[in-house]
Amino acid sequence: MSADSPAANLVLVRHGQSQWNLENRFTGWIDVPLTEQGVAEAHSAGQQIREAGIEFDAAWTSVLRRAIHTLWIILDELDASWLPVQRDWRLNERHYGGLQGLNKSETAAQHGEEQVRIWRRSYDIPPPVLDHEHPDHPRFDRRYSRIPAADLPAAESLKLTLERVLPCWESEIAPALQGGQRLLIAAHGNSIRAIVKHLESISDEEIVELNIPTGMPLAYTLDAGLRVVERRYLAGEAAAAEAAAAVAAQGRSS
Repeated sequence: MSADSPAANLVLVRHGQSQWNLENRFTGWIDVPLTEQGVAEAHSAGQQIREAGIEFDAAWTSVLRRAIHTLWIILDELDASWLPVQRDWRLNERHYGGLQGLNKSETAAQHGEEQVRIWRRSYDIPPPVLDHEHPDHPRFDRRYSRIPAADLPAAESLKLTLERVLPCWESEIAPALQGGQRLLIAAHGNSIRAIVKHLESISDEEIVELNIPTGMPLAYTLDAGLRVVERRYLAGEAAAAEAAAAVAAQGRSS
């Protein structure tokens, strides 16, 4: 893609740093705020999109405020707060079950780095399940009150996250893209990994090594069949790779 071409059908942005990203905790569906750095990352993401000349027709996000607030900041940077926004619980972060709230390094010291790596990065092995009566179980949160109880997770692998995200993609997002809309999605590391896996046909084995950095827009140009024509991090591949390596380093005991 030439440097003067702004074309992008789809831009994915993982929310800026959250308070529990900073504290190196498993977050999942716990609704934590952005840090000051996270707010700055969201502003930077909006500035990168604006400087690339990319415009949107609509935006999507989850029902968790770190993603919602990231989207608000980006749209404000684009002078596009008027855009229609769809919030969908299916774009939430992967549910980390009984690990939610635990420090990743301390968990690695207790259970071993390899076990934590399996819980964090394996494709089809979920973490320990959150007890059905735990106050953080989503069945007690009114934002999910209209969701069938059987659909609410208590722990998810990336495979299960993809199975949750994909119906939203196929029924809502893909038709909008095929109808010519240019879309912005502000979501989470694992819901974005799920979309990227689907878009790029990444194997179950390769997806384990894919990390999504916070606050860095990933822009796609897609053909009529939603096959990837081009993809690029607006900050540059080197900057994105460095930030992704920092994500990968989380969960080590030292």
